[in-house]
Amino acid sequence: MNTARVLDASWLTSGPAARVLRLLNSGGEEARAVGGAVRNALLDIAVTEIDIATTAVPDEVVRRAKAAGIKSVPTGIEHGTVTLVVDGQPFEVTTLREDTETFGRKAKVSFGRDWVGDARRRDFTINALSAGLDAVVHDYVGGLDDIAARRVRFIGEPGRRLEEDYLRILRFFRIHAAFGAGDVDRAGYLACIQARAGLATLSAERVRMEMLKLLVADGAVYAASAMADGGLLQMIVGGITYPGTFAAMVAAEKTLGLKADAMRRLAALAVALPEDARRLATRLRLSNNEAKALDSMGHRWWRLAGMDEARARRRLYRLGEQRYRDRLMLAWARAGTASDPAAWIDLARLPQRFTPPKFPLRAADFIARGVAEGPALGRVLTLAEDAWLAADFPLEPHLLALIADQAVARLARDQKPARDQNCQE
Repeated sequence: MNTARVLDASWLTSGPAARVLRLLNSGGEEARAVGGAVRNALLDIAVTEIDIATTAVPDEVVRRAKAAGIKSVPTGIEHGTVTLVVDGQPFEVTTLREDTETFGRKAKVSFGRDWVGDARRRDFTINALSAGLDAVVHDYVGGLDDIAARRVRFIGEPGRRLEEDYLRILRFFRIHAAFGAGDVDRAGYLACIQARAGLATLSAERVRMEMLKLLVADGAVYAASAMADGGLLQMIVGGITYPGTFAAMVAAEKTLGLKADAMRRLAALAVALPEDARRLATRLRLSNNEAKALDSMGHRWWRLAGMDEARARRRLYRLGEQRYRDRLMLAWARAGTASDPAAWIDLARLPQRFTPPKFPLRAADFIARGVAEGPALGRVLTLAEDAWLAADFPLEPHLLALIADQAVARLARDQKPARDQNCQE
């Protein structure tokens, strides 16, 4: 099946990608852009990465690049992949391949010259399209029809494709969330459910990569619901999932005009308590910053419901703008449709109208009042800061002096029972 269609993509005919294609389109060899770049161009979606397939073997790719003064990096040369860097832009160039033995990601491959065979070994029909310098799209597996229908469909028998690499279970939903429309392909969906035990064989790093991309895709709400219905989502997060809260979080982001945030959405999907956040951080090998963000959202988010302005200001001061907004949005998403959205919107937009000042009292203010350096000094600073927040951030000198004096007096009262106890002993 090869359908003639010309791609409207200037990057194919000029610029760095065209230079790579011209370099490899001579001496009996051929090169084409393949996969996501062609798919995105057909869908009128921004093309950010351009992968290239070629009949030239890796050594020949490196030789031609060197002769042309182009930097080459052997990023996966044992599998036929060399990265060429042109004007600072990297291009993965992979020699056409055929699997000779298939056992997951460790399949043995041999290099070939068969474009049809190379297309048929890929995962989904919409990822198997290719186009050369003439911009003619080559389709050997029905990808153009699936592009038109916004349908994500496995090439060949879905179960066999999944046995080759169980990460394709997540890719099936992630790519549908990003590029599909309507229901997922039923044959693919049933195959994913049948093969779900294979998810346990995947590394945490690979699962994390796919899940974080899935969570921020346009169709993430539907994909997450379908995965939960099929028993797939629970296996990934290792606990209870909340598709309804996830949908509410996506809606809240859109209401506030915020960019989709993977950690915020992951918290909505699977975090009710800090223990959930810690479990996810381990299962998905989250970065330290990601783990901290998730943990913060799971920490007493329910206390942010029904706050008045004064209390919200104190929370904003304690948490900082990002942590405040994220935790508030989790509380909002969990509150459901029965709560007043206007009140939540007002609280979420608090950072736009109020910037908490820095605590104006310093250690020197208390040393001057006779407090010795050490634990007592830290304690009195905490007492003073709490009082300053309760008074709604006053900055007037006489009020600050009063707060400092009262904090010192409170410290003395707190220390007196301890001194009296020591005297009795």
